[in-house]
Amino acid sequence: MASWSWRKPRLVAVSCLALGAVQLGFSLVAVEASPTANTSAGRMASSTEGADLVTTEWRSFGNDDANSKYSPLSQVDASNFRDLEIAWRWESISRQVSEVETGVKPGQFKAVPLVVDGLMFVATEISQVAALDATTGELVWEYDPQAWKAGRPANVGFQHRGVAYWEDGQKGRVFITTHDRKLIALDAKSGAAVAGFGVDGVVDLLPERGESHFGRRINHRLLTHSSPPSVVRDRVIVGSIVHDGAVRKKGPPGHIRAFDARTGELSWTFHTIPQEGEYGVETWEAESWRYSGAANLWAMMAVDHELGFVYLPLATPTNDYYGGHRLGHNLFAESLVAVDATTGQRVWHFQAVHHGLWDYDFPTAPNLVDITVEGRRVKAIAQVSKQGFTYVFDRKTGEPVWPIEERPVPPSDVPGERAAATQPFPTKPPPFERQGTSVEVLNDLTPAIKAEALEIASGYRMGPLFTPPVVATDAVKGTLQLPGSGGGANWEGAAFDPSSGVLFVPSSTNITVHPLGKPDPARSDLDYIRVFGARAKRPKGLPLVKPPWGRVTAIDLNRGELLWATPNGWGPVEHEALEGLDVGMLGGGSGAPLVTSTLLFVTQKRGRGEKNSPRINVFDKKSGELLGHVPLPESPNGNPITYSAGGRQFLVVSVGGGPFFGGYSKDAEEIESDLARMLEAVGDRGGTKPELIALALPK
Repeated sequence: MASWSWRKPRLVAVSCLALGAVQLGFSLVAVEASPTANTSAGRMASSTEGADLVTTEWRSFGNDDANSKYSPLSQVDASNFRDLEIAWRWESISRQVSEVETGVKPGQFKAVPLVVDGLMFVATEISQVAALDATTGELVWEYDPQAWKAGRPANVGFQHRGVAYWEDGQKGRVFITTHDRKLIALDAKSGAAVAGFGVDGVVDLLPERGESHFGRRINHRLLTHSSPPSVVRDRVIVGSIVHDGAVRKKGPPGHIRAFDARTGELSWTFHTIPQEGEYGVETWEAESWRYSGAANLWAMMAVDHELGFVYLPLATPTNDYYGGHRLGHNLFAESLVAVDATTGQRVWHFQAVHHGLWDYDFPTAPNLVDITVEGRRVKAIAQVSKQGFTYVFDRKTGEPVWPIEERPVPPSDVPGERAAATQPFPTKPPPFERQGTSVEVLNDLTPAIKAEALEIASGYRMGPLFTPPVVATDAVKGTLQLPGSGGGANWEGAAFDPSSGVLFVPSSTNITVHPLGKPDPARSDLDYIRVFGARAKRPKGLPLVKPPWGRVTAIDLNRGELLWATPNGWGPVEHEALEGLDVGMLGGGSGAPLVTSTLLFVTQKRGRGEKNSPRINVFDKKSGELLGHVPLPESPNGNPITYSAGGRQFLVVSVGGGPFFGGYSKDAEEIESDLARMLEAVGDRGGTKPELIALALPK
């Protein structure tokens, strides 16, 4: 049974030290909250007189449903960002559960909060929802659906990216999709479940074990929800997470569903794997559409309210790295699909990867961008990808803004496999990441590092982008895949500055290896599965390829050109193998972007050495120059947001929590055995305090 409460907070912690110096440590002091603190939800004050709501609030994952991650607020700028201090901090209420229920092991705290009418709405790692006073961080209400009682969620475990907000003209509602496969509507002011929506505010997302919504029985252990839905034309649109590492041909399909925002009734279902007689079903040979799974939407969506379209960035089908049991191009896997939000009908689609073998699912929501191309105004959509491409289309018609060419790619030599003969390559913009592997891209920071890198790489297959996986042998241990299966870009996505038409894309340069092997026939009906956990060695403990290993790229979408690229942080410059060398900035990994009228902010997780403490890096938007950083107490895991309240501009980001993979999976018989053992091991690792950190200039 769900629990709900409205109360004042017991404790508020603030910093006694301004966060300006470039340093590793700083002290934090906890103080009692004022007993007279106002916890009512008031209208937020704007730092710019006459500014509309979007300038003072943060109403969806990307601030607006166009997913811009842009705010015109300007109180924090290049002259004063070093003076930002911790205005308040809030500890996730997940700990109230995990400290009592020791089997509940939360993962990273990565939620992106929303701010509406003076309230901040945030999801916890275990599907709870809390509302905070956006000015003080004080708790206003909390709601626990107790989804954690259903056990560890599929894939990466207990983690959640956030909630959605909607107004019916009078009242606001907060929607969350939970780990135990529920859609819940809460009153925004009180936190109470909304009567008249579903059953007592709850809609079952897997009724009849999937038969009524999916047309087949679903193993509920392989399906979950951890990203916010989108709301358009009074419909709540819901994606899903399907477990990676499947060992069976049959899996849960990633069909998209829309529910009436008032009643919770099912409005429509879009089949991401076409069913009999539907468009695209012929791309699944031998009727493999009947049993294949995934092609799901695990990331966020973008919405054009004027057109009434929702844009769906879809994922890889089962099994990520071997497709001999699903020959064909496999629509709509790894596609961007525009769907009419009223009817659920496909308007247009673009498939970025035919017959996916690389886990190159679209990991993030696209950006809706209004740009000027050769003097013509274009209402466009830009989708960044793991493989390092930015695909740009007219968002009404789906026509590419610049030509996209089908080019030959290497074939597969895996028995039973048939890789696509061609893959689509945009002619503009250029890739924002390195693509493909060869001796030329190997790490050569020192002669010793280069020699070791060459020796390591000699045991693997190298080749251009879309070189398929191989069956592991003593001679060839696997294919070196660059970008790796984590990108390139990932779920944090890109930020768009509408004043300049520039898209800012954080990304990582990281090789992954996914060799194939024969599974245990007692556990699997697939011919091959990936050998989970395979990794190429690191020369002297450093990445196999040249730096930078994390970067930010600025793309002029008016011209389809790269403006600049710069490392995101220092990276392992203090590594003993580099002692005495001036190697410059090596990049501290990818990050999550936020762009304002004054600055570009990109997060950076904790790394090795003093120069890689947790932080938000601050860049000049025009030049890419790293101006400095704002220290954080723990690694940031979600996108930073900004809003104004009480006359101050705030920056808020989620930090800390448990490991990326949290907890042991009870579905061990349904996933790769190596993956199950790894989940069991990492589930016992400790973490750091999961918190929201709110930064602002001193009063």
